[in-house]
Amino acid sequence: MSHYRSAGQAMQERFGTKVYKLSLDGGMTCPNRDGTLSSRGCIFCSDCGSGDFAAPHCDDLTQQLQDAKARVQRKVKDGKYIAYFQSYTNTYAPRSHLERLFREAMKPEEIVALSIATRPDCLPEDVMALLAELNRIKPVWVELGLQTIHPQTAHYIRRGYELPCFDDAVKRLKERGLEVIVHMILGLPGETWEEMLETARYIGRSGADGIKIQLLHVLEGTDLAQEYREGKVRELSLEEYCSLVEDCLRNLPPEMVIHRLTGDGPKRSLIAPAWSADKKRVLQTMNEAFARDNVKQGSLWKADPFADKH
Repeated sequence: MSHYRSAGQAMQERFGTKVYKLSLDGGMTCPNRDGTLSSRGCIFCSDCGSGDFAAPHCDDLTQQLQDAKARVQRKVKDGKYIAYFQSYTNTYAPRSHLERLFREAMKPEEIVALSIATRPDCLPEDVMALLAELNRIKPVWVELGLQTIHPQTAHYIRRGYELPCFDDAVKRLKERGLEVIVHMILGLPGETWEEMLETARYIGRSGADGIKIQLLHVLEGTDLAQEYREGKVRELSLEEYCSLVEDCLRNLPPEMVIHRLTGDGPKRSLIAPAWSADKKRVLQTMNEAFARDNVKQGSLWKADPFADKH
């Protein structure tokens, strides 16, 4: 029994083979780091701009692709690839620069899609038009870092934009036929269980095609690390996290693609939760919990939040 619609399943159906991500660094920064909004970044973001596992940046993107592919091929030999611009904000550059970068990444035959991690407030019209053009060549996915819908938490993590900005970005992307994947974080300081589920439900109704559910990692060199050491951040246990993920899945639409159930924190800089370093154990525990609790994605899904009151 499949408990949720996994990205692996969706890619197999779509492309007829296994598909692997090649994490790339486009050499960009972020308005939350370059002084436009802030110079400190989001409270949880490492110096790698969430691209800790991306291929090392170099101006030769072909070389980056080869390096990233070599890393994947240590584990697998066959399959297709997604060119994934992961580090920092990957639409935060002039259109001319982005076009050169993205077209080069899409050129190899074995690249079946382009995935771009960015912020909702970094999607000007000329960049939107470029993404729509590229989407006519190969599928283009835009990953938006929402993390939470709650204003108090968004302010605490220094996200730097309001929720209507996210809503507008999703609407504009979907109008152009682009696929949208939304990131959310479980375990943000001060949020209750129900507040985290409200974020999941909101993403489910947003029009997004996919979701990445991420555990809050406390990493060395972040402001969150200092808050953690001062006792201001309570880490989730593995059991709590599994239960939260189960509730999120139940409250998401059954057709939404689940691109991630947790995430990797680089072991060299991971402070907490320590249990998250053993990804194999985490995934095994999740799968056992899903089977035990008979989890089914969408079992509590309501497209209309007021449906139960009518």
